[in-house]
Amino acid sequence: MSRYTPYKIAPYIYRLDAQGPMRVPALIFADEELMAQMEDDVFRQLSNVATLPGIVMGAMAMPDAHLGYGFPIGGVGAFDPRKGGVVSAGGVGFDIACGVRTILTGITEEKVAAQKKLLADLLYQNIPAGMGTKKGLKISDKEMDRMLSQGALWAVSKGFGEKSDLEKAEEGGTASGADPQAVSSRARQRLDREVGTLGSGNHYLEVQAVREIYDPEAAEAFGLRKGDAVISIHCGSRGLGHQVATEYIRLMVDESASQKIHLPDRDLACAPILSSTGQSYLGAMRAAINCALANRQILTHLARETFSGVFPDARMPLLYDVCHNTCREEKHSLNGRNTTLFVHRKGATRAFGPGQQDLPPAYRGVGQPVLVGGSMGTSSYILAGTSEGMRSSLGSACHGAGRVMSRKQAIKKYPGRQVIDRLQKMNIEIRGHSFKGLAEEAPETYKEVDRVVDVSHNSGLARRVARLKPLICIKG
Repeated sequence: MSRYTPYKIAPYIYRLDAQGPMRVPALIFADEELMAQMEDDVFRQLSNVATLPGIVMGAMAMPDAHLGYGFPIGGVGAFDPRKGGVVSAGGVGFDIACGVRTILTGITEEKVAAQKKLLADLLYQNIPAGMGTKKGLKISDKEMDRMLSQGALWAVSKGFGEKSDLEKAEEGGTASGADPQAVSSRARQRLDREVGTLGSGNHYLEVQAVREIYDPEAAEAFGLRKGDAVISIHCGSRGLGHQVATEYIRLMVDESASQKIHLPDRDLACAPILSSTGQSYLGAMRAAINCALANRQILTHLARETFSGVFPDARMPLLYDVCHNTCREEKHSLNGRNTTLFVHRKGATRAFGPGQQDLPPAYRGVGQPVLVGGSMGTSSYILAGTSEGMRSSLGSACHGAGRVMSRKQAIKKYPGRQVIDRLQKMNIEIRGHSFKGLAEEAPETYKEVDRVVDVSHNSGLARRVARLKPLICIKG
C-alpha cells in the first residue's frame, strides 16, 4: 500500500494522516468513484503542501481535484502568519483570479432558442477571444496603474457596466492591498490589448438555461427563475497573471532557500507572509486579481450590449462574480478563536456561509453564490455556501468538473470538428476560434460535473441551488 493512501473518515471525506514532515493531515472531499479518478500524485501533492510552515487544519482537496503544479488543482491550504505561515505563488496558480461571473437576463429560454443562431453569431463577433488575442483595450501606463489598483471599479468608471455590479462581486470588485509597482514591466507588456478579452483554453462565455431549482429560497435571493436564460463568463488575468506567477515562483525558490524552508517540490516555492518577498507577491497578486475583475467587467458590458441588441426588454443585473485562483486574507474560527489566515484556493471557490459580513446584504441570509462551471455540453451549477462548509473547509468548494484527460490526449481522441457536430446535435450553438481548442475541451476530458456537485452538496461544502444547461457556447 502506498504511503499516500487516504482512508474514509465520513461518507464523503477521506483523510491522509500526518506523517514524516507533514505538519497537518490531508483531507479529500470525494466519493469512491471520484477517489478512483484522482491520480495518486494528487495525494502526494497534498502531503507535500502539508509540510509547509504555518499551515493549519489540513491540506484539502475539493471533489474536482486533479494534478497541478505543486498544489493540486482543487487544492486549499490556509496559513497562519503568526506561526511563520507562508504564501506560495504555485498555491495560487498561473491564471491568477481566473473566475466565473453570471448575469441574469429575465429572458426565457424559449425566446433565446428562437434567436439562438443570430445571438451566437453576434456574441462570437463581439467578444474578443482566442489564443494571443490582441483585440482588447489599449491602456496607458497611468491607466494601467489605476486598473491594477481598482479592478472592476476602474472598468465601471470607464463606462463598462454599472455601479450596482460592484456589490455583487467578491471584495466589492476591488482587491484591497494591490501594489501595481510590484508588477513587472514584462507582465504589463503581456497585457497589451488583452484587457476585455476572453482568452483560450477552458475559458468561455455561455448562454445557459435554468433547468432545475433545488433551493427556492436561495434561488429567489439570487434572482434565478426556472426557464430563464443567464450568461456565464469564465476567464482570468490573461498574460499579466501568468507572468506574475512565473516571476514570483523564481523569487520564492531563492527565498525558500534563504529561509531554510525545505521544499519537497520546487513548484511549492514560497515565502513567509510577513517577509518582503511575501508582501511583494501579495501586492502583485492582488493587482492581478484586479486585472481579472476588470477583464470580466468589460466582457460583461460587451455581453450586455450584444444580448440587449437582440432582446431590448432584457434586464441584466449581475448575479455574482467569484474567483478560484487566489490567496485571501480572511478571519476564520479556529479552535474557538477568530484567527487571521491566508487561504490559498487553487481551482477552488470561496463558499462563505450565511451570516458572513463579506457577502452582499441580499445574500447574507442564504450564503454566497458558488458558480460551478461544467464542460462544453454539460450542466453548470449554482450552489450556496453553508455554515458546515465554513467549519470543514474554511468556506471553500469546488470550481468545476476537473480534468481526467490531458489536453494532448484530448486532441488525439476528439477532433474539433467532431466536437462541434456532437454539440450541435444537442441543440447547442458552439462558436470556437480553433479546432484544437475545442478538441482540448471536449466534454469527455472532464469528470462528471453532476457527481462533483452531488459530493459538494452531500458533504456540506455547498448546497445545490440551480442547474443550468448550455444553449450557446463561445470558446477561444
